[in-house]
Amino acid sequence: MSQPSQPGRPSLRQQVQGTLRELGADPTLLRSRGLPLFTEARQLHCVGLGTDGRDKFLAPPAAAAWLAMREAAAGDGVELLLISAFRSFAFQLALIRGKLAKGRSIAEILTVNAPPGCSEHHSGRALDIGSRDTPALEEAFEHTEAFAWLNGNARRFGFRLSFPRGNQYGYLYEPWHWCWVKSDEDQPRLP
Repeated sequence: MSQPSQPGRPSLRQQVQGTLRELGADPTLLRSRGLPLFTEARQLHCVGLGTDGRDKFLAPPAAAAWLAMREAAAGDGVELLLISAFRSFAFQLALIRGKLAKGRSIAEILTVNAPPGCSEHHSGRALDIGSRDTPALEEAFEHTEAFAWLNGNARRFGFRLSFPRGNQYGYLYEPWHWCWVKSDEDQPRLP
């Protein structure tokens, strides 16, 4: 997750705390909410286009698991739409700054978006999944066939729902956000 700092460079924790201060958030948020730190994935594999028409990337083991899971769902007649995957620290920061510019408070934003450095998306193992049955990134996703399929099958592919209701990190419920956590040798491999 986090890596040691190099001499003369701030650690990831220090960078995140500085960014939180810059955004007007309390830097003790990391400790008070127990937020883990994630370094950016160094190796990424393209897993296709997202719903925004842009290429999406995951770390190789997560990419193989996602492609296998999406294929298995399709075999069961369920379409899993890829909305979001890898996000850099800079992208996460721009996302939050954009919401601040629209007048949203930093406290509200940080119940929906992880602070830069704390997003599972940085790791290249997290993705946001959608369905044609509901708008993207909305709680209504939990009422779709796609969500029901994920609930019954995602663990077989190493994915888990990251932010259920009442999660320990203080994020709102995100039925669309799944993270690859399995690292067994029997995981699918990229072609």
